[in-house]
Amino acid sequence: MQREIQAKGKNITLITLIIAGESIFFLPFVLARVFRPTLLDLFGVSNTELGLWFSVYGIVAMLSYLLGGPLADRFPARNLMAYALWLTSAGGVLMSLLPSSRIMLWLYAFWGFTTICLFWAAMIRATREWGGIDFQGRAFGWLEGGRGGVAALLATLSVLIFSQIRSFQWVILVTSGITLLSGVLVWKFIPSRSPEGSARQSSEVIKAVTTLLKMRNTWLITIIILCAYSGYKITDDYSLFARDVLGFSEVNSAGIGTIALWIRALVAILAGYLADSFKRIGVILACFALTLAGGLLLGLEILQGASALLLVNLALTATGIYGVRALYFAVMQEAKIPVGLTGTAVGIVSFAGFAPEIFISPWMGRLLDRSPGAAGHADVFLLLSAFALIGLVASWLFHRSAQA
Repeated sequence: MQREIQAKGKNITLITLIIAGESIFFLPFVLARVFRPTLLDLFGVSNTELGLWFSVYGIVAMLSYLLGGPLADRFPARNLMAYALWLTSAGGVLMSLLPSSRIMLWLYAFWGFTTICLFWAAMIRATREWGGIDFQGRAFGWLEGGRGGVAALLATLSVLIFSQIRSFQWVILVTSGITLLSGVLVWKFIPSRSPEGSARQSSEVIKAVTTLLKMRNTWLITIIILCAYSGYKITDDYSLFARDVLGFSEVNSAGIGTIALWIRALVAILAGYLADSFKRIGVILACFALTLAGGLLLGLEILQGASALLLVNLALTATGIYGVRALYFAVMQEAKIPVGLTGTAVGIVSFAGFAPEIFISPWMGRLLDRSPGAAGHADVFLLLSAFALIGLVASWLFHRSAQA
């Protein structure tokens, strides 16, 4: 009976992590991914200007990764995550008022702090502790897959609301409410316990950072994350690709973005189970190879004019991207990073690994605005292919290093 109660408690904790882990990013990112054409028109901004919003977010996020890592090793995850969700929700209320582009820049800077400094490393640490020694792939696979499922459900709900009442402001408000309620769930179901490193002195933190920076695998994980996250950011182009290249309506284009989120959910969970059955880095290698192949087919416009094949290839490319994204934190055990330094390690690798937050969206926006139509989207997917190739090489080097 006691085991059943403990298992039920663990399951509730994981479900809460999943719901919170995606709800907090829906306002800054998923809305723009699913409703990109609508958002551009409603706020009266170009792809380049939208990219600048994300760039400002990324600059604040990079600093927040460094601050948030030690915070996650010092304070209870429940407190950090709950406050982050409530503050992010408040920002959504402001967004629903359709402020100017200048105010949106400040809002994205604010979200860079709430979603990263307070939330990110705390969530990763809580997930690693949940997975224990034997189920790291499963823990992060379920986290990413579950987050994808939550994103897909919220996106589906958002598309239904938008298709019925044609009000993007109501979509924003509903999303803000869900984010607020997620904070309540975190406060209730995430255990309120201080991490092992809560009493660590400043000198010990500096020593831990130095130790991690000297590890080759720390840098290889960073490169893997950078390439994988660049690919993930490029999936923001899916709904716009559907409208510009495939000729879909705004509602149907949003539907393509939503389908991509369902793919994310299924692929991430499958990748997690495969990773615990085989080598985690081997699954990452296969996913990078699939992303590279799919990106080249789209970038070189080999399937031009074949709409059905283009959709299939988009799905396969997304499969590769989401597979890597599910597992890049699951290899910390193979990298021999101590559990007690998880938050600090997450802060270090995220600082550079998530740097695409700064430059990918403006770069992608510039490519799309420079060459409107199919040519611009082809350039975006060639960019994806370049990052997939670099990620493939880094994964192979990590595989060799982990075996040494």
